[in-house]
Amino acid sequence: MSQPITQIDNSSTKATASPSQLKTPSRLRNHSLLGSASEMQQDPLKFLREARQYGDVVRMRFVFSDAYLIYHPDSIKHVLQENNRNYNKDLFTYKIFYPFLGRGLLTNDGESWLHQRRLMQPAFHRKRIATYGNIMTDATEKLLERWQKYVQQDSSLDIAQEMMRLTLGIVGQTLFSLDLSDETSTIGPAVTTMLNLLCNYVYTPFPPINIPTPRNRRLLAANRSLEQVIYRIIAERRQQNKDTGDLLSMLLSARDEETGEGMNDQQIRDELMTMLVAGHETTANTLAWTWYLLSQHPEVEQHLYREIDAVLGGSIPTLEHLPDLKYTNMVLEEALRLYPPAGIFGRKALANDELGGYRIPADSMIIISPYATQHHPDYWPDPERFDPERFTPERSAGRSHYAYFPFSSGPRMCIGSSFAMMEAQLILATIAQSYQLRMVPGHPVEPQLLVTLRPKYGLRMTIHRRERSSQT
Repeated sequence: MSQPITQIDNSSTKATASPSQLKTPSRLRNHSLLGSASEMQQDPLKFLREARQYGDVVRMRFVFSDAYLIYHPDSIKHVLQENNRNYNKDLFTYKIFYPFLGRGLLTNDGESWLHQRRLMQPAFHRKRIATYGNIMTDATEKLLERWQKYVQQDSSLDIAQEMMRLTLGIVGQTLFSLDLSDETSTIGPAVTTMLNLLCNYVYTPFPPINIPTPRNRRLLAANRSLEQVIYRIIAERRQQNKDTGDLLSMLLSARDEETGEGMNDQQIRDELMTMLVAGHETTANTLAWTWYLLSQHPEVEQHLYREIDAVLGGSIPTLEHLPDLKYTNMVLEEALRLYPPAGIFGRKALANDELGGYRIPADSMIIISPYATQHHPDYWPDPERFDPERFTPERSAGRSHYAYFPFSSGPRMCIGSSFAMMEAQLILATIAQSYQLRMVPGHPVEPQLLVTLRPKYGLRMTIHRRERSSQT
C-alpha cells in the first residue's frame, strides 16, 4: 500500500467555541509554495484517493487560498443543488479559459449564465437532438468502412484517437453541418491542437498567455484560426437567414422570452467554441474507456453482444431502439462511473456555510471530484470493479443521486448530457454489432486527469469481426 502523499495537521481538528459549534476540518500540511496544488498536479488521481482517508471534508492550501475537498454526496448536493446560489465559478481555474472559450456556459456565471442557459435550452431539447441520431450512426458507419483495411491487415489503431475523430466529425455536423473529421478541414486540426495545449496550460499557466512563449503562440494561433472560421460561418448564416437543422441555426434563432433579443456574434462564438473544444472529447473518452473495459471483461462483453443482437437483429440502431438497449446503457453508465469525463471541478463560496458539520468560510474554494466520490468504497462496494449491473433499478434503489454525477448536477448540470448519452449509446451499439476490439498486449494503460480524464498513452487495439449471437 502506498504511503499518503501528504501529512495531516491535527492541530485544528477540534470544534471552536463559536455559537454554531461547527467543527474545523483537518488540514493537509504542505510546504510547497503552491500548497497541495503541486501534489495534485503531479498525480491528481492518487491525491484524490489518498486524501479521503482524512474525512468527508478535507482542508488544504491551494496556491494562495484555502480550499476544501468534499467527498460526501450530501455535501455535494448542498453545493450543487440546495444552496447553489452561494457557490459560483469565480475561480482562477475557470478564468484561464476566458481568452479561449469566452463566456460560454462552461465559464459563465450568475445572471449572465442563467440568461444564456435559458436561450440555449431549446437547442438541447430531446425532440431536437433526436433529429441527430442518423448523423451519429452515418458517421459511425463511415468509420467502420475505413476500419476494414485494418481488419484485413490485422493491424492496430489508437481507439482513443479514433473515437476523438468520430465525435469531432459528429459535433461538426450537428453544430455547423460540416465534416470536421475530413483531412482537408482547417477546424479539426485547430480544435485538436487547441485542446492538447489547453490541457497543458491548465496545469502550468505560467508564463501567462500574454507572454509569447512557443506554447502560447501556438495556442493563440489555434484560437485565432478557429475564431476566423466560426465568425465567417456565423456571418454567412445570418445572411442566408434559414434554418439548416443544426445547432447553429437554433442559436441564431433563439430569442429571450422577455426582451425578444437574440444572441450577438460574440455570445454565439463563445458557445460554439465551448461545444467544439469541450463537447466532443468527453464522449470520445467515455467510448474509448468503454472499449478498454469490455476488452478486459469478456463476460460483460458477451452480455452486451447478446442484447444488441436481440434488439437490433442486424439493423442500424435508431432512437426507437435505445429504450430496449438497457444493458448497453448500463455499460456506459459504469464506464462513466469509473472514468468520469470531468474528474474534478471547483466552486467558490460567496458566504459562510456549513458542510457536514464543518465550517466553510466565505471566499473558500470548494473542490468536487466525481472521480473521487464515484470510487469511494462507502458508496460503491468494491469500487474498482467493472460491474454494469450496479445500475439495475434494484441495486440503484436508495443510492444517493449525488454519489454518481459524471456530468455534474443541479442547475449547472451539463446541458449536453442527453446528447452525449444518446451519441455514446448509438455509437457503441453500431460498432459492437460488427466488431470486437482487443488491447495490444503490453500497451500501457493509465488514466490522466487534465481538463478531461483521458488515456495517457492512448489505447492501441486490434479490430476483429465477430459473428452475431444466435437467438433462440
